[in-house]
Order: sequence, then C-alpha cells, then structure tokens
Amino acid sequence: MKLRLEPPRSLSGQIALLVAVALFVAQAINFGLLYRERRELRFTQIVVPTVTRVVDAAERYQAGRIAPFERPRSRLKIVPSNPVPPGLPHAEEIEAGIRAGLADSNVEHGRVVSGIRRFSSNDPRLADMRPDRARRLASLGAEVIVGVELPNGRWLSLNGPWPRTEQGLVWQLIAQTLILYAVVLLPVLWIGRRVARPLSELTARARAFAPGSDPEPMVERGPGDLRALIVAYNELSARVSAMLDEKDRMLGAIGHDLRTPLAALRVRIESVDDDTDRQRMADIVDEMTRTLEDILSLARLGRPSEPLADVDLAALVDAVVEDFRDLDHDVAFDEAERIRMRLRPSLMRRAVRNLIENAIKYAGAAEVQISVAANRIVIAVCDRGPGLPPDKLDAVFDAFVRLESSRNRDTGGIGLGLALTRAIVRDAGGRVTLQNRDGGGLIARIELDR
Repeated sequence: MKLRLEPPRSLSGQIALLVAVALFVAQAINFGLLYRERRELRFTQIVVPTVTRVVDAAERYQAGRIAPFERPRSRLKIVPSNPVPPGLPHAEEIEAGIRAGLADSNVEHGRVVSGIRRFSSNDPRLADMRPDRARRLASLGAEVIVGVELPNGRWLSLNGPWPRTEQGLVWQLIAQTLILYAVVLLPVLWIGRRVARPLSELTARARAFAPGSDPEPMVERGPGDLRALIVAYNELSARVSAMLDEKDRMLGAIGHDLRTPLAALRVRIESVDDDTDRQRMADIVDEMTRTLEDILSLARLGRPSEPLADVDLAALVDAVVEDFRDLDHDVAFDEAERIRMRLRPSLMRRAVRNLIENAIKYAGAAEVQISVAANRIVIAVCDRGPGLPPDKLDAVFDAFVRLESSRNRDTGGIGLGLALTRAIVRDAGGRVTLQNRDGGGLIARIELDR
C-alpha cells in the first residue's frame, strides 16, 4: 500500500508550505557555503601545517637529524610500527598532500596513512596530555594521527587537532532552521488564516446565494485586494437580484398580456358552427396556454414564489394519479407508506404530472411506483412506449428538444415538459433520469434525498 502525500488545499497551508520549502532550500545553500568555507579554513589551518611539518620532519630524518623526535611529549615521533589504529576514518586530503610534498622533496618513503580519532570532554586519554592540548582536543572533538613509513621500516608519527566540522554544521543548520520556522512560519500562518477567513466566508456566501433572498451585504475586511473582491461581490449580487426582479416583472406582464387575448379567443371559438373546426381551434388554444404556462414556470424556477412545506409525498403522487384516472387514463399506482418530506408541493406535483403525461402520450398508459431506501426516495413512472435511443436519454431534458422519430406534432408540446421537470427536481435537491425498460418502454425516475 503506497502512501500518497498531498499538498495542503487551504490558502494558509499552501503559503506556509511554500515558505517552509523556501527556507529549507535557503538553509541547504547556506549549509553548503558554510561547509565549503570550513573546509577551506581547515585546509589552511590544519592540513597545510600538518603536511609541511611531516615533510620537513621526513627530510631531517633522512639527513640524520633525529634528536628532535625523541623528546618525551613531542607530537612528532619515530615509532617502530604503524601508529594509526585500525578502523579509524581516513583524512584523505592530508595523505594526498603528504605524498605530493614527499615526492617534490625527493624523500624516500613507503605507505602514508592517517586516521581521525574522536574525543569527548570526559575522555580518559585527555588526562595524559598537556592541559592546553587537552582543552583544544575536547573543544574540537577529534585529533588526526598521521603515519609515514620510512625506508628502514620505522614510522614517522604525528598527532594534531582535527575539528569535526560536519557535525557542528549539521546541528547549527537544524537549530537555525527551527528558529527560522518559529519566527517566520507562525506569522505566515496567522496572516494566511486572516486572509483565508474572509475568502471562506465569501465562498460560502457565493454557494448559498439564492435569488430573491436579499441577504445583508458582506462586511468588508482583510487586505485591500480582498476588500475590493468583497465589494465587487456585493455589487454583483445586488445587480443579479435587480435583474431577476426586472425579469419577474417582465414575465408577469407578458403572461398577463398573452392570457387575456387567449381567453378572448377561447370564447370566440364557441361561435364556430363546425364541431370539428371548433374542437381543433380549442385544442390549439389550450396547447398555446399550456406552452405559455410551461415557459413562465421554467423562467420563474430560480425564484419560486411557493414556500417549502411538509408534505406527504405518497399522498401527493396518489392525488396526481387520481386526477388522471378521473380523465379515464390508464394509470396504475402501487400504494406506498406515508413519507414526510419538505418540498414545494405544487411544483413537485407538476413534475410528476409531466412524467405521467409523457407516458400516456407515447404509450397510452403509465405505471407509477414509489420506493423508499435509507437515504433516498425514488418515484418511478414506467410505460411500454417506443422508448428512446440510448444516446438521447439525457438530451431530451434540454429545453425545446424533441425527437421526431418518436415524438411528433400530433402528440403536442414543444419540448419543455422534461426540462421543467428536471429544473423542479433540481430545485428540490434531487435528480431525474430516463432509462429504457426491458421488453420495451421507458422508466422515468425522480430521486430525492431523504
């Protein structure tokens, strides 16, 4: 199982991560520069003097001047065997320098070895050294032991101080990084949260924005850019509400201006003597009236005038089915248990009626079922009509879309019924889907969250 580390999604978290990475990179560069500087300093203060002293001692020994090496406490001695204990890490830069120096001086020699031996402040070996040297070794943390094999089999040995540069720099880097994180990251997190809090509120306001709700303008706070964004949002929400108010007034005027002549035309049709012509004219006027109502309902769905109410959904569907039965339509309904839901009853009744009307138009009959699950309720309207092509099951929900192969002018409508149904169901927090039925026909489902 692989563990995936994802970057933080919040603004303050991303800013803090960016600053933390930048600080770490800066500290890594700083460590590299300091390490290089310490190595150069160690080379000039430790390596060069050690190499010079060993090469000079080897030259003197070759010339027969060996007395200086026999002082009791001298760090430079002639010993019978290799003075470097096995297992110690090598000081390769000293070994290379000594070999080069001996070669330049034409001094005969054998192996050149070195070793770095660590010391702690309470190391018992420091007791046998001079106090000044013991203190220096304890502060530096190590000493270097150099051995040069001479032609007669003896060894030239030198002990010197050796600073443990790497370990000190690592701890220094860690301490500096922790201090920088505490000094820099905490204010960055505080500032990020201060900026993100109004942004989170603005996001919540934008998601919860409902036309016609007329919420209080959001309080301007935060940095200047954020204040400007809040001002723009307040102005935008006010303009949207004003535009929707104007749209509602315009729709009301259009509905009034069109219903009046349609009603007058409906009255005048009664004076037509021919029964066939009179019925055909009346059907056309009724279709125009229904189309007008559908268009107005679809346009007003963003700002419904009907309030939410506690409704028995099973009783609501049963009432719609009874209305169709009263008109002698073949609509079957499986009785369901009492289901209390909070929704807009007239709009939901309209959505169910549209689905049943479609089933009756294209199949002559409909079967209505309600199924209840733990977290949702499904209203299914089934028919045995011609069904729909699989690639058109979603397209028919778009306004003014009609499929000529199975939907023609004889069935009436201009393709607004399903679009209105989907808009109503979405307003209730649900969804509506179509599915071809096994054995032929269509199943229309309204799914609502409990």
